[in-house]
Amino acid sequence: MADPHLPASLSERVAEQIRQRIVEGGFLPGQRLSEQALSTDLNISRNTLREVFRVLTKDGLLRHEPNRGVFVAIPSIAAIIDIYRVRRLIECQALAQAYPRHPAKQRMRNAVEQALRARDASDWMAVGTANMAFHAAIVELADSERLNLLFAQVQAELRLAFGLLRDPEFLHAPYVDMNRNIVGLAEAGEFVKASETLNEYLVHSERIVLAVYARRLADGSLGAA
Repeated sequence: MADPHLPASLSERVAEQIRQRIVEGGFLPGQRLSEQALSTDLNISRNTLREVFRVLTKDGLLRHEPNRGVFVAIPSIAAIIDIYRVRRLIECQALAQAYPRHPAKQRMRNAVEQALRARDASDWMAVGTANMAFHAAIVELADSERLNLLFAQVQAELRLAFGLLRDPEFLHAPYVDMNRNIVGLAEAGEFVKASETLNEYLVHSERIVLAVYARRLADGSLGAA
């Protein structure tokens, strides 16, 4: 992980661009990445792109297969369990201990409003992106740049796990109102209750993702992701 106080190199900036595309659902788990197309799209040399690929492979977001190319990673069951463990540790604590007037509360509210508009338009990928913004804002309550950077990595892996479901409406629809409830509790100063609600929500979300993963593993469809 790069030091947040040092200027980012070109490869670090491009790696962050690709990571953000993953968070926004722009790349799907198991998708093959074309070196030629991506280097043209990002306006960088292939050498720089290969360095970016090495960074993101080390981060667990990509995988290299000899004689086949570079693919977006498919998270394992162990990785998904660990992602949710990290989420509960970071997000629930950030919410429980939040400063009542923290500006990140407004970013939480903005993300909820964005999700509501996207839901009304049946744009479920946009709902998912708004959900990511909501949870990133929760982490910002902790006022830790290191946690923000760590969580950005976790979110990219999480979006890949979400991509395994192939049904963003099923995945995201229940959580729009849950997010609205959590931000309402935070705005009322009930941070401990908001944290407890979030913990229950994350347990529920984890069960759904793991259940779908297990079904796809059983029917052999993960290899065709």
